[in-house]
Formats: sequence, C-alpha cells, structure tokens
Amino acid sequence: MKTFFNLIQEVQKQGKCHHCGGCVSFCSAINYGALKFDDTGRPCYSDIEKCVECGLCYMICPEISELDKEIKKIAKWSAPAGRIIGTSVACAKKSIVRKRGTDGGVVTAILLHLFKTGRINGAIVSKNSKKGSIPWLATSKEEILDSAGTHSDTSHGMANFADEYSTFSPSIEALKEMRKEGIKKIAFVGTPCQINTIRKMEAIGIVPTDSIEFCFGLFCAGNFIFHAKEFHQIEDKHGFKYKDIESINIKNNFIINLESGEQKIIPIKELDVVKRTACNLCKDFSAEYADISFGGIGADKGFTSIITRTPLGRAVLAEAFEKVLVSYKYEDNPKYATNAEDAILKASRKKKDKARINLKKIEEKGVSVIG
Repeated sequence: MKTFFNLIQEVQKQGKCHHCGGCVSFCSAINYGALKFDDTGRPCYSDIEKCVECGLCYMICPEISELDKEIKKIAKWSAPAGRIIGTSVACAKKSIVRKRGTDGGVVTAILLHLFKTGRINGAIVSKNSKKGSIPWLATSKEEILDSAGTHSDTSHGMANFADEYSTFSPSIEALKEMRKEGIKKIAFVGTPCQINTIRKMEAIGIVPTDSIEFCFGLFCAGNFIFHAKEFHQIEDKHGFKYKDIESINIKNNFIINLESGEQKIIPIKELDVVKRTACNLCKDFSAEYADISFGGIGADKGFTSIITRTPLGRAVLAEAFEKVLVSYKYEDNPKYATNAEDAILKASRKKKDKARINLKKIEEKGVSVIG
C-alpha cells in the first residue's frame, strides 16, 4: 500500500505536485488530520503519527495513474481531448454579470441560475485577493458575484503586493469549509488537475465529494506565481504599473487590462520562468473530466468557449441558454463554434506534446526538482 510518503517521493520531488489540495482536504474531511499545507502551499505531514496509511491520498492524486481507467470509463473519455457532446460560444445576458465576470461571465451566470433555482446551495470558486486567487465557498448571490473574474486589488498597488501573486487557487481546499458548514448541493469550479482529483474521489466514493452536484472545469495553460521582483520586470518591459490594472485574463496570451482601457498582451511563453513546474508536466488543457469546460480561447473578447461533456452538463447548459445566456450570432459566422473547438483541440495537443517531452526528460535524465 502506497501512502503520502510515496507521494513525496514520486510526485513532489519530481516537481509534479499541482498543489491542488486533494490529499490534504480528504485527510482533513475524514478527521485524520495527518496532513496540512506548508507555507508555500505544498502538502506535508502535520502529524505523521495520525497517518493511518490508508493510501487514499495517493490514489486520488492527479499525477498518479491508479484510478485513470475508472474515471475514463465513468466519463466515457475518448481521445484526443475527452468526451465532447457539443461546443458553443456565449456570454451572460445580464450586463452586470458580463462586466464582473471573465470572458463574458458565462460560469458566473450559470452558478447564479443554479443557486436561484435551488439546484445548489453554494459554489466552490476562486476569489481574488492581494496575493491573487484564493479558494472560496460562496453561499449567496452576492458572494458568487464577488468571486467573478480575475481582478486585482487596485487600491493598494505594489507596496502591498505581498510576497508573491499567484494565478492559481487551491480550490479543493474549500471542501473542508463545505464539510464544516454541512453544506450540500455544491457546484465545484476548478482547473483540470482539480477536476481530475474530484473525479477520482467520486470514483471510490469518499467524502466530501458526496455533496458535489456539478463539476465545471476551466481551460488551463498553466498557473503562474509572480514575486514582486519578477512583476516589476514585467511592468518595466511592457510599460504599465500594477496600481493601474483593472483585471488579468489568460487566453492564448497573458492579458493585462488597464483601467484606461488599454490592454497589455504578454506571450505565455515569456512567462514560462514563473510557471509552476508541475504545469509543464500536465497533459490536460481543457478540463477533460468536467461536466462542462469553459475558457476564452477560440472566442472573441467578451465571449466564452464552452465544451459540454456529460448529459448533466448538456441539461444545465440548455436551461442556461433559455434563461441566462446569449449565444454568439452564428449567422455572422456559421463555422464559429467549429473554429473555437479547433482552437481548443490545438491548445490541448500543444500542452500534451509539451508534457510528454518534459516527462521524457525526467525519465531519461532522472531529473528531480521540487515544484
């Protein structure tokens, strides 16, 4: 039986740990209390004596293949990028949701609709802070709206930028809060690695995933961690100041929207030096195990590309189009959705190819890094 000790050896020391938080969240929810997060957000032992060596933390890690066959069968996964029932492009009907959200506010609009109709009692999302994205259990309309978009705190500037700014939120960590509050009927919004962990937890029926009704995945080219020095270098090179940022978005490029209306477009490749190591080893761009996957790639500004992957996701999206979403006017370009899907599949292939190359280097050269 492999345990958390093996995760340290096989995942953390190889730089494969995504900091998704699944191992710590499960251990906390079941009241073992053997694991915690260290100051960098990496899982570690809290009290090794409390570890019962159940091996479940090992099994649910997105970098461990032990349950891959099971979740692929459940999800009816197929190459090259998971099950695709349909692809569409849309934005939220309400202007306030479009303004507050990212890429047209589609995810926020769906969450608000599910909350309003009683389908969910809360949503695990990311909320912006001075240090970037943090996990958040939203249990009201106002809290769902507050979590919308990728916005910076523009009132303090770099003086209070904190030690680092991260585009990643360990959203699974919020499962502990859900369990503590006894909240049922949750929608989970997360990155591909987080969705993978949730599906593995569901496959073996462990808490607290019994309360998750919907899994909404976000396209992910990688997660970036900026220290103040690094962000100053980006400011100088691209001619802007942190205090003037209104929001940050990631599509094909890293997009900084300024309060003046100007955009600063930074090629993703330029930020490889601040990308989490594990992201260079991840093969999933489009959240292939989600009910619905969302992202800006392939869509015009103000719109979201949407991939429906499960019958549950298809039903949710159909209702959302009736109530809270506006479809892109396909009569202007009948191939728009097809082109969006092609762009997503291209990005997916690119991420898989890069991961294979990097993983091969680790295997051949025995590279061992902490990430």
